[in-house]
Amino acid sequence: MLKEKGFVMSVFASTPEDVITVIGTALCEGRVQDALALYEAEAVFIAQPGGPHLTGRDAISDALYQFAALRPTMSAEIRKVVQAGDVATVCNTWEMHGTAPDGTPVRMSATSADVMRRRSDGTWGIHIDDPWGADEPDAQPWGRDATRPA
Repeated sequence: MLKEKGFVMSVFASTPEDVITVIGTALCEGRVQDALALYEAEAVFIAQPGGPHLTGRDAISDALYQFAALRPTMSAEIRKVVQAGDVATVCNTWEMHGTAPDGTPVRMSATSADVMRRRSDGTWGIHIDDPWGADEPDAQPWGRDATRPA
């Protein structure tokens, strides 16, 4: 485990693409703290299309707990990675199926536009997480049956 400014990181990603796999697995398994460890301290997360930019792990934490509460299953397909030194963009087409607390099925899908940054230990973390980035303004907000039209 790596301790960064009081935050214990227990999961690691060795490539920008690995970040997508590792965070998806952690959230599907309900390991929110492990997912949160992949975010840089000053990271930005956009939880909903057009929504506010959540900045920092404390703000991002609440959104990740809400997402994990859906008990999601996820699939992801990396579309493109562009790396320049210690920074990379990752475009990822993803789909999620889950269940709202009232039992209603929830479906979401989009193509993300994310920025990853290599950490001092050589692992990669999330600097900007925009799950809807490549789809706006057509992406659907978080919610029941929020599936993109075919």
